[in-house]
Amino acid sequence: MARWQPDARGRLEAAALALFNERGFEQTTVTDIAARAGLDKRTFYRLFGDKREVLFSGGSRLEEVLVKAVAETDADPFETVVTAFRQVADEIFADRLDLVRVRQTIIDASPELQERELRKTNGLAATVAAALRAKGVGETTATLATESGVTVFRVAFARWVAPGNDASLADLIAETAAELRAVTSSPATPPARV
Repeated sequence: MARWQPDARGRLEAAALALFNERGFEQTTVTDIAARAGLDKRTFYRLFGDKREVLFSGGSRLEEVLVKAVAETDADPFETVVTAFRQVADEIFADRLDLVRVRQTIIDASPELQERELRKTNGLAATVAAALRAKGVGETTATLATESGVTVFRVAFARWVAPGNDASLADLIAETAAELRAVTSSPATPPARV
């Protein structure tokens, strides 16, 4: 009889990432993932809704950290969002670059997964905007601060997972936010006359 092993969720996540990377997302089945992890399909479905969810299972933790950081940060709305994403970088993504690079390669190879990632990110933005509004920030300001902060995070994240990068995600978020501030505070260039 096989001996019980702990961390079924972690084993399934590791097995799924390895198989998606080896075979591709579409060619990997739930049965393959469960077998690689030494578990059965029932265990998989008890922990994940489908195989796509393995790649996005950290979303609730991400939301939790963001909402808490927004609530605890005393700064202007944009800086609050940037600080919240830096908190996420430190608490969730630090020391996970290799794993995240594999995950992102898998997502980038699948239009279905790219769409899911976009939906998850949009949901995250709505949650952050709601957290700002809960602090008394107006609707338009909350939306602008959140969308700008999410853009900063996306750009910094893409830079972070790029080959050859060795900077931390938190540092890249701060750097990208500074670049956005510089771009938006530059004097406007008059439109060219035609």
